[in-house]
Amino acid sequence: MKKSSERSDVMKHSNAGTAALMTHSLEFPDRIISHTSHIYSSGEMDDSSTTVSNISSPVYSFGSVIASWLKCELLGRGSFGPVYEGISGDGGFFAVKEVSLLEYGSQAQECIQELERKISLLSQLQHQNIVRYRGTAKDGSNLYIFLELVTQGSLLKVYQRYQLPNSLVSTYTRQILDGLKYLRGEGFIHRDIKCANVLVDASGSVKLADFGLAKVSQLNNIKSCKGTPFWLAPEVINLKRTDGYESSADIWSLGCTVLEMLTRQIPYADLENPVQALFRIGRGELPDIPDTLSLDARDFIIKCLKVNPEERPTAAELLNHPFASSGSS
Repeated sequence: MKKSSERSDVMKHSNAGTAALMTHSLEFPDRIISHTSHIYSSGEMDDSSTTVSNISSPVYSFGSVIASWLKCELLGRGSFGPVYEGISGDGGFFAVKEVSLLEYGSQAQECIQELERKISLLSQLQHQNIVRYRGTAKDGSNLYIFLELVTQGSLLKVYQRYQLPNSLVSTYTRQILDGLKYLRGEGFIHRDIKCANVLVDASGSVKLADFGLAKVSQLNNIKSCKGTPFWLAPEVINLKRTDGYESSADIWSLGCTVLEMLTRQIPYADLENPVQALFRIGRGELPDIPDTLSLDARDFIIKCLKVNPEERPTAAELLNHPFASSGSS
């Protein structure tokens, strides 16, 4: 994909109102499930569904344009607001994030433009391990963000329900690496890799989600501390002592995510609050890596958790690690 100069500017905020909107993460609900409970055998929708057709078409759409659609069952809530299931005019299912613009007052239009530019850019990402953004639409008071519907929810919910065998964690890890390798090639840094932001569909395909904190990298000049504290890399926390951070920060977070899947708890789980985690990570202290993990798993995690980001392998290199390659078919 050809890189454009817009990529280096798309996330710049011109005022506090825009910044307030854009720093919300486009987080997915913990579990997104396809329901048809509002559809009767006659094909009619019940009164709890809403037909939306007199709104602008999406900035971008994967496949046919979603010009007419039904807002159906509430799936969950994120920091932006509710997430609904949507059905397009041609019968396709997708997720809809509804953003109320009333709270932004006179700055709403500028916020809309910034968010639409961002979604339009993210919509260009097309990879089997990346959740597809299908564009935006709006009416008088709401902005709607259209997303690929993923059926089985996050890896967080999966490991909370089941003890994942080493081989399955390896399989999921390889897919995450494939997604990160693709993002790096497109000039993106995710910035919030963790199990809650990795979704899995019914076929077992893993998809990176929640790009609310993702930002197009401009060399190594990202200067904002964004992400979830327990998964943050040391250089992200110590921005005053570094020149910024790059895609190697996602590799640290991946190591924490693999540890999370295998232990069924978040990294630094022994700490009482995120502030303590920030101090410990900032000092370069690693989370506890149990001796009970396999040698390959421990080695993989330790390679990801190199305090010096220059010593961390890339996603492409980690795909050749025995732990990740054991998940290949």
